[in-house]
Amino acid sequence: MTTSRVAAPAAARRTRGTPLSERTFLAFLLLPGIVLLCAIVLYPLIRSLISAFFDENLLYPGMTFVGMQNIIGVLTTEFGPLLTQTLIFTVGATVAPFVIGLALALVLNQTFRGQRFLRGAFLIPWLIPGVVVSFLWMWIFDANYGVLNGILLSIGAIDSPIAWLFQTDTARVALIVAKTWNTFPWIMVMLLAALQTVPAELHEAAAMDGAGTVRRFFTVTWPHIRGVAGLVVLLEFIWNFQHFDTIFVLTGGGPAGTTNTFATEVYDTAFKGYDLGHAGALGILWMALLTVLVVVYVWLSERGEKGAHR
Repeated sequence: MTTSRVAAPAAARRTRGTPLSERTFLAFLLLPGIVLLCAIVLYPLIRSLISAFFDENLLYPGMTFVGMQNIIGVLTTEFGPLLTQTLIFTVGATVAPFVIGLALALVLNQTFRGQRFLRGAFLIPWLIPGVVVSFLWMWIFDANYGVLNGILLSIGAIDSPIAWLFQTDTARVALIVAKTWNTFPWIMVMLLAALQTVPAELHEAAAMDGAGTVRRFFTVTWPHIRGVAGLVVLLEFIWNFQHFDTIFVLTGGGPAGTTNTFATEVYDTAFKGYDLGHAGALGILWMALLTVLVVVYVWLSERGEKGAHR
């Protein structure tokens, strides 16, 4: 009787599964994400980088090794104009929303009636998907039935409709305006959060010393939010440097390729021109520039964290 009672728990212990170690359990949790990352990101990335060193076309089977020929071809032909056009869009779409976001953050940091409502209302453009925003602004800038032409014609500012998206200068401005409207809210939120960390006592002391609003901004406010502002600008610059949807929907890189950026040119080369080798070369150079920007961002982030712990 006693022997059977002792044997039963022993048998139960033998049949019971061995518990997973913490590392094994963690590996099982990470495995699906790692598989998706490899399948969706790493494999296409490595495959496109390999294509840069081959003559490869989607219409014809096979690959021919050409070494650095594709990269040299890009550097000696369209790299300069593409970099210029990308920087025009990137700088414009970074500076404009930053200025607007900073101005609104300064206003919304004050106490007044309707402050909370405005904080929420200004977030609406940021909540709308980028493609929807692009179609909205395409309708606004439309030459035949666009809202902008309708308003300008009604007040007599123009005599005839303007094809905003089919002229080089106006097309570039239209892209920057659309992207600015979509992204200024998140800059506003980040800067508003930074402004709320500025001690009110410093403003009161500066005001007692006779400092005006502008002087208080540059001597009290800006030194406290400068670090956050720098990271916001750099992060927005990186995002705009690889932005695709607004340009693709509004202008498609036109007129005559004058609003093409690295993002749209890689797409056009690979899926319209079917030249994977040329597109891969563009991608390598584009990724090299982005890598430099990311390294700068990480360095500034670590520097800011070290400064905050001092």
